[in-house]
Amino acid sequence: MKKLLLPVLLALATASAVPQDTYAQTACPANPTPITVTGNVPAGTTWTRNNIYLLSGNVVVPSGTTLIIEPGTIIKGDKASRGTLIVARGGRLEANGTATQPIVFTSNEAPGARRRGDWGGIIILGRSQENIAGDPIIEGVTGYNYGPGTGNQPILNDNSGTLRYVRIEFPGVLISTNNEINGLTLGGVGSGTTIEYVQVSYSGDDAFEWFGGTVNAKYLVAMNSLDDDFDTDAGFAGSVQYGLVLRDPSSADASQSNAFESDNDAQGTNAQPLTAPVFSNITVLLPPPAAGQTTNALYRHAMHFRRNTSTSVFNSVFSGFPIGLYLQASNTGAPFPTPNAETNITNGSLVLRNNVIAGSATPLQVQTGSTLDLAGYFNDASRSNTIYPNASSLGLNPSNFNNVDPADANATINNVTPDYTLPASSPLVSGASFADAKLGGGFFTTTAYRGAFGPTGTANWAQGWTNFNPQITCYNVPGQTLSNKKADEQVKGLSVAPNPTEGAAKLTFELKSAGAVTVRVLDITGRTVAIVRNGQKLGTGVQTIELPASLQAGMYMASVTTGETTQAVRFVVAK
Repeated sequence: MKKLLLPVLLALATASAVPQDTYAQTACPANPTPITVTGNVPAGTTWTRNNIYLLSGNVVVPSGTTLIIEPGTIIKGDKASRGTLIVARGGRLEANGTATQPIVFTSNEAPGARRRGDWGGIIILGRSQENIAGDPIIEGVTGYNYGPGTGNQPILNDNSGTLRYVRIEFPGVLISTNNEINGLTLGGVGSGTTIEYVQVSYSGDDAFEWFGGTVNAKYLVAMNSLDDDFDTDAGFAGSVQYGLVLRDPSSADASQSNAFESDNDAQGTNAQPLTAPVFSNITVLLPPPAAGQTTNALYRHAMHFRRNTSTSVFNSVFSGFPIGLYLQASNTGAPFPTPNAETNITNGSLVLRNNVIAGSATPLQVQTGSTLDLAGYFNDASRSNTIYPNASSLGLNPSNFNNVDPADANATINNVTPDYTLPASSPLVSGASFADAKLGGGFFTTTAYRGAFGPTGTANWAQGWTNFNPQITCYNVPGQTLSNKKADEQVKGLSVAPNPTEGAAKLTFELKSAGAVTVRVLDITGRTVAIVRNGQKLGTGVQTIELPASLQAGMYMASVTTGETTQAVRFVVAK
């Protein structure tokens, strides 16, 4: 190395260990060259957390093939080719992240430049039930069928794999009218599939959409979608418990935005099986706009039930939408054909109990020409539903509504997870009931509270694995998927000595608690040039690790990854 470069590199190397949060905002290394994936995934494929992957075009897990994704893995979507992961009917995806090592699907754009629709999304297709004639093809892509197939019986417990502790950020593409790729699309997915702890953020269309199927889900977060959050169609009859919907009041879709939207099918026929999902413990929040701003006029309904749906909702809270519940009999005017959603609410197949609507100018609405007494149904004391004129009546923590950034409609100002647990004074801490037969069968966990979160002091299931500010998060360090953990929680005192070094050097750090540790050496572009320790179990206390003496002259980063965080320190090799 020329000696005149040494002072420059020394100045860069004197920076202290770069914590995980700081990477996202001030010192994100250059985007390393990812492993580009396209076409069919070969049998026996595992995507590992020490790499970053780029979806180019349609990446397909074919029938009979299982794709395994390790906890902590980063997968990005190519914008130009609308990178999309498709799990074909009969294929399986095992994306089994953890609370401390979630799996992240995200934009390939730089921090600050990410937008809704930067890539396609995830599409999972199964062999469970649906009510569309023939062998339906899933929307958004060409040639991929869902459901049992013509002449076959549906496999209600069909298993398409696992999606656990997974974030899906900046997906969702409008191909044409009624032909979109959502954040997570589930077509004919069976109840043998595991869907839990999944966050979809900044989708350019719906966050979650179910086309038929019997899959159940728990712990879902839909943040700042453009269109709808929970969209159910084509005979979906699974159950969902614990869901958080957080909206950006400045952004809504041209087709009008709803939290819940549900149809039996596009024509509202009596095609069997009926769309009849059951939701419980959902919290939907459309915050008030920032000072001087107005809520986008394309926001419509917290719940839009139409076209003969039999969706049922229990123990949930809906706040801030212009219309709380719109029960639409049909797509045409009176006289309304039968069957329709009004028929279903009167015959008991569509049930609404123990729910709260707050801050809606029009809490309840029916289609023009309807004679249904929806207020009489909703307010009947036996159903224990409640309407509050203002969102403030819910008694929630102020941070729950802190989702407004007037300078950038694509970014949120939440840098940490808001505390969604309920203050003791909130009316939501009680009032739930699980006595209805639709909540039987063993899937639903009984709670006293309404909404997705319990009282202060109980677990906040959205803490830690989620990311409420993915716009500025750095995703250029393999395995670094947590954005709101403090770097000093596990690793302290990271340093390299001597620094600069002419050969051998030692990396020193302290572990707060014993655990598996991976130590890598990265060059200045963020490319891994050496793996010094790979998931080695280390004890509590000070650790000293020899770094490779064979490194060429240049500037490097020594990266330490645990189950909680990734830290890195710069050092210089001067030869």
